[in-house]
Amino acid sequence: MRTALPATVPASIDARLADTDRLLATAYPGDDGSRQPVHTVYVPGDTATPDLPARWGSAALDAAASAGGMEALAVAVGIPVDIAAVVAPRVERKLEREPVEDLRIDFEDGYGDRGDDIEDADVVRAAEHVAAAMDAGTAPPFVGIRFKSFEAATRARGIRTLDLFVTALVERGGLPEGLALTLPKVSTLAQVEAMADVAAALERAHGLPDGRLRFEVQVETPQLVLGPEGVAPVARLPHVARGRVSGLHFGTYDYTAALGIAAPHQSLEHPAADHAKQVMQLAVAGTGIRLSDGSSNVLPVGDRAVDAWRLHARLVRRSLERGFPQGWDLHPAQLPTRFIATYAYYRDGWAEASARLRHVRDRTAGSVLDEPATVRALAGFVLRGVECGAIASDEVAADTGLDARELAPLARPRMTTG
Repeated sequence: MRTALPATVPASIDARLADTDRLLATAYPGDDGSRQPVHTVYVPGDTATPDLPARWGSAALDAAASAGGMEALAVAVGIPVDIAAVVAPRVERKLEREPVEDLRIDFEDGYGDRGDDIEDADVVRAAEHVAAAMDAGTAPPFVGIRFKSFEAATRARGIRTLDLFVTALVERGGLPEGLALTLPKVSTLAQVEAMADVAAALERAHGLPDGRLRFEVQVETPQLVLGPEGVAPVARLPHVARGRVSGLHFGTYDYTAALGIAAPHQSLEHPAADHAKQVMQLAVAGTGIRLSDGSSNVLPVGDRAVDAWRLHARLVRRSLERGFPQGWDLHPAQLPTRFIATYAYYRDGWAEASARLRHVRDRTAGSVLDEPATVRALAGFVLRGVECGAIASDEVAADTGLDARELAPLARPRMTTG
């Protein structure tokens, strides 16, 4: 067949777009296929023990029992009766088996300033507890610390805490595979670049592979969302420390307080918080950097526990619907509604998602014409549901005809095909 363009045109276009090709391949590789936790539990640095997840799980089950049981609690927070009946036993098993998916031992706001000698001892003790939990097989899939910020007043202390923690873990057998390090109160890109330099220096000091130490950035200052030049510094964040940043976590209360929002109205559903999180989503789309919503400080304890549970369940569902599959939990009594709301979200969407994936697998026509991007979203939805325990692997095989090996390439094709 005859074409009109000279043979030199495609080659010249390739040369012209070489930089674009490199940018897309390196800066926007897509998701790496690893598991993302549904929550992060934050505890003060001196309270972490090897049995903390089990204690939180037991306390969470006791809290649900005080509300009449898991199924009754699910119905009380607005889950339909039929979904509640399916979700409740799964949540109970989750709280018995893996109540904490991600544990962050906090040496920042939740710990405060206790003097260098006390913090040094608490950091090393925390690392010993993590190592002991790893040896016993009781460590959560993801565990790490939040150290103090790189602002002038706390920078040296934050770096020392990070150094002590990593060094103690290395000396006691090695780093957890799901190690998570959290840099709070980031206001400039220079702080992120400095953190990347500290991580690289620690790798060299301990003979660790390049890139082993990655970190989360907390988005909790207005300066990171809108900089002095009138642009969004957070949009450049994935590129100034390429490969080092693993996630962006929204800081609900620091951010809203910095905007002058009164305490009774500070919430992760405030319009100002939604704006920041939408900017975060745009900034990391396609980069493989994960997103986490913030926390609710309205705790389900005392006479108004049911109201707090309803609020928490609604906020968890809201975050999931808006593309934030992870959030913070601050109290054991928040775990029941974290998993109730999360499991209900995946169970609600399971029938439609499985039917549409079955049509994709069988190459048959359904009521919706799914394009490749939608297929990725459907498969990703199911895969996240399986990873957290809301959907069973045998259900996937029975209802979609796909097994996990077939599901992952549909959800993350760039990761699996290179």
